[in-house]
Amino acid sequence: MNLAPTSSTTAALAMGDAVAMALLDLRGFGPDDYAALHPRGSLGWKALFKVVDLMHTGPSVPLVSEQATMKEAIEEMSGKGLGMTTVVDAGGRLAGVITDGDLRRQQLAHGAALLERRAGECMTRGPKVIESDELAAKALAMMEGRMTSLVIVDGAGRPAGVIHLHDILRAKIV
Repeated sequence: MNLAPTSSTTAALAMGDAVAMALLDLRGFGPDDYAALHPRGSLGWKALFKVVDLMHTGPSVPLVSEQATMKEAIEEMSGKGLGMTTVVDAGGRLAGVITDGDLRRQQLAHGAALLERRAGECMTRGPKVIESDELAAKALAMMEGRMTSLVIVDGAGRPAGVIHLHDILRAKIV
């Protein structure tokens, strides 16, 4: 009838896709393998960046002791620019965090006396933490809608770094 094929080409494409997916499954080809072959794609980009690649470390990590005054904690927060500070116990282990939100709540509760209070009295205990070898996309999922920073602790429970929401957004993970 001298007509262009219609459904036969669509069926051939669908069959080709089905065979390709079956072979990928048989060979155990997963998202990490795909990301390695397509590193600039969305999936590859998400799988490449780990927390360790984006986190603040060393002297850029805001840190005060439980005995520090809130004035000292605020100075540390302002100096490091992450909107929070870690609070450590006498052994240097993470005891809690103080965030900008904590400051507002404490100010409403204690007024001018806030500056004389101790960080250990005002901190949020048991903050969410993430390991440095986790994907940055997981850190983003943990933070989404709830917080702007996560603390990374070492094997002894001491703050090793902080990852901020803006670090992840700058890396264009989303």
